[in-house]
Amino acid sequence: MTPRQLLATLTFIGTAMGFTHAQAADLTISCGAVGAELQLCKDGVAIWEKRSGHSVDVVSTPNSSTERLSLYQQILSAHSSDIDVMQIDVVWPGMLAPHLLDLREYLPEEATQGHFPALIDNNTINNRLVAMPWFTDAGVFYYRKDLLEKYDQPVPGTWEQMTETARIIQQGEREAGNSGMWGYVFQGRAYEGLTCNALEWIDSYPQGDTIVNEDGEITIDNADAARALTLAQSWIGDIVPQGALNYTEEEARGVFQSGNAVFMRNWPYAWALAQSDNSEIKGKVGVGVLPKGGDNGQHVAALGGWNLAVSKYSDSPELAAELVAYLTSPEEQKRRAIEASYNPTIESLYQDQEVLAATPFFGTLYETFVNGVPRPSAVTGDNYSRVSNAFFNTVHEVLSGNTSAEQGLESLESELTRIKRRRW
Repeated sequence: MTPRQLLATLTFIGTAMGFTHAQAADLTISCGAVGAELQLCKDGVAIWEKRSGHSVDVVSTPNSSTERLSLYQQILSAHSSDIDVMQIDVVWPGMLAPHLLDLREYLPEEATQGHFPALIDNNTINNRLVAMPWFTDAGVFYYRKDLLEKYDQPVPGTWEQMTETARIIQQGEREAGNSGMWGYVFQGRAYEGLTCNALEWIDSYPQGDTIVNEDGEITIDNADAARALTLAQSWIGDIVPQGALNYTEEEARGVFQSGNAVFMRNWPYAWALAQSDNSEIKGKVGVGVLPKGGDNGQHVAALGGWNLAVSKYSDSPELAAELVAYLTSPEEQKRRAIEASYNPTIESLYQDQEVLAATPFFGTLYETFVNGVPRPSAVTGDNYSRVSNAFFNTVHEVLSGNTSAEQGLESLESELTRIKRRRW
């Protein structure tokens, strides 16, 4: 698909979903559509429109972050002015920076204050602030409190315990008549979400490490990484449905929220939806840290999150920056946290009583959110996309049973070495 066709597709989606104004809008913003994400974006934009007197078209992008990155890269490479504000992943600033404005030239200093310094640093490339933090993320573990109580099982602390508990409850529930019950669901499609899941599995083991360490050394081919992936492969078709190999966040949430899974790995956004009035599991869900790898492992959560950036090709950069300033403000981030459990990037909101009342685990899992394990985007730079693609494709092959963990990781290390060559 050409950049022009991609832009036409985005415009069509926005029109079909009712976001196009009768007259040409002053700005266009692209937002994700995972869970309540698109509606939240639309609502925040509507508030700004009313206050500012300007109009904004909201268009959605693919749920798969890998597909969204490809879309953005083609649009930006075409130097198109059709999209003014873009929602970008926490690992993309380095890759997209040449096409993005330095927001420090457009925003007042107070607009950047109060955000977690690490996120501001992450979005600062060559002393240019190319994106503002909008919401942060870390992987969390959802579990059915009622089913754990029914089967007299504790919240599992290790992946091995999770595996056994999932089997016990899955079997019991199927025997009781729920033939569609599964023990665990996660994001298993070959895309960026699988990179996050697999990084959590591997780094949770004592010597599993990350894909590439902070010094740029490739560390993935090791016994604990193989141990983690071998265990994960054993889940498929046992406690995890075969279809999970094509799940993104929403497919996993759909199974869990319909009452057909005991455990789920997902992002915090799923909490508000699981607690909604139309949820089959309202009041039955607990949230905690992800299991660790064996008794000597550690609890690991992949760092996620999204930012707002302004295209360098925007015809209205000042106005676009004003929209970004409002959408990333404490007021708007508080609204999003209360209404849909999106993690703020402003530290003070984690002590806000209204926020904590709506989403209690923001307090109990605070350390998880601020100490999430980053993907190796900083150290691998422009090569990160190739690194992640190689990683999640390898993991997917292992999960699919097409190769062993040991063989897959050996081949992956060779491929990453070719990508790195002498240095990243």
